[in-house]
Amino acid sequence: MAPGLPTAMDRPHFIGIGGAGMSGIAKILAQRGAKVAGSDAKESPTAEALRALGATVHIGHAAEHLADDATCVVVSSAIRADNPELARAAELDIPVVHRSDALARLMDGLRPIAVAGTHGKTTTTSMLAVSLTELGLNPSYAIGGDLDAPGSNALHGEGDIFVAEADESDRSFHKYAPEVAIVLNVELDHHANYASMEEIYESFQTFAGRIVPGGTLVVNADHEGARELTRRLAGSVKAVTYGESQDADVRVLSVVPQGLKSQVTVDLDGSELTFTVSVPGRHYAHNAVAALAAGVALGIPAAELAPALAAYTGVKRRLQLKGEEAGVQVIDSYAHHPTEMTADLEAMRAAAGESRILVVFQPHLFSRTQELGKEMGQALALADASVVLDIYPAREDPIPGVTSELIIEAARAAGADVQAVHDKAEVPAVVAGMAKPGDLVLTMGAGDVTDLGPRILNRLAQK
Repeated sequence: MAPGLPTAMDRPHFIGIGGAGMSGIAKILAQRGAKVAGSDAKESPTAEALRALGATVHIGHAAEHLADDATCVVVSSAIRADNPELARAAELDIPVVHRSDALARLMDGLRPIAVAGTHGKTTTTSMLAVSLTELGLNPSYAIGGDLDAPGSNALHGEGDIFVAEADESDRSFHKYAPEVAIVLNVELDHHANYASMEEIYESFQTFAGRIVPGGTLVVNADHEGARELTRRLAGSVKAVTYGESQDADVRVLSVVPQGLKSQVTVDLDGSELTFTVSVPGRHYAHNAVAALAAGVALGIPAAELAPALAAYTGVKRRLQLKGEEAGVQVIDSYAHHPTEMTADLEAMRAAAGESRILVVFQPHLFSRTQELGKEMGQALALADASVVLDIYPAREDPIPGVTSELIIEAARAAGADVQAVHDKAEVPAVVAGMAKPGDLVLTMGAGDVTDLGPRILNRLAQK
């Protein structure tokens, strides 16, 4: 049975409660019986989903939103020091708890699987959550994206397994003590927090060192960064590797595209096992193999878990079909790092056949664009044509000289057909003018570019 509610978190207040990570923790606490409250910048389906669970959600940030009887204030790294609710917490001497510490407390007494890596965390965590639920194991889970409805990014289950997405961006994954940890890949990202690959490796080594005695690290044998991490750990933790490499413990023998699905065959302990992955793309197939290896490390029979993985049919913003109008399909992608962009575009190319792929790309963060703008532009060369928006700043202030033009120049240098659109309101008409029946349109990025999908569909319907 799952543990009860930590006493200090029976009346929590969340600043930024609508965020992907924050809302999941709030949802689980509400389901465990906590009196949850919080604030967010704007109304959202997630806010409504939290209210349906009994949470009080204020819109906007103001000192009076924080109740005097709150037992703690939960924050993420995105909350600035001058937030009025944070200042009020200091006045009232209410403890401030980082999101990662709150999540770590929720995992106490359970068997955690923590999914880490520069890319693929949300998908792999979701695959585990769905497949373990399919097997009747009633896991708890906290995911960085919604499965099938607003607020479906987290659940308090009655089983003893807790599946969590482990965020390396601010080193918060150092707080967890998993029984099984997955490392999908290790690349340089989050440039505001990491100055070099050496710092990235050190951070992932710390994460791996948090695995409980007798636990297992599941690590990608095909990715050089992950292999380097394994070498650095040098037997200090039990490691199970997966991938297409000859020396992988769980070896991928084949990934056969079947429309928007894949058939995957692996060699596991000398026996071949074939199963279906219900989303397109080789990288998603490999994520499923990572989930399979993690489940087996936890003691779940592979022959039962493999077919259950087919129950996963996607998560919002991960190549999610938004609709079709005038013969044009609009698909939403969360990809914002060049590796993710390349993987999603290659997956769509494999599934699209002769169809054209048009991309609406919104760069995310000035620091990421400064470091990886050239590679983003090169990735866009895989599309038939692209529209590039201005940079979505999120938590960052502008950096002089860093604009979307860095990406556009690199894309054109790579032979891409690309144009800048500075006003998002103009995008639906621009895309409708470009698109022809049979085309696929991808809205791509981690910002609010996702909002353009329905608007593009509405404009296409007018053609």
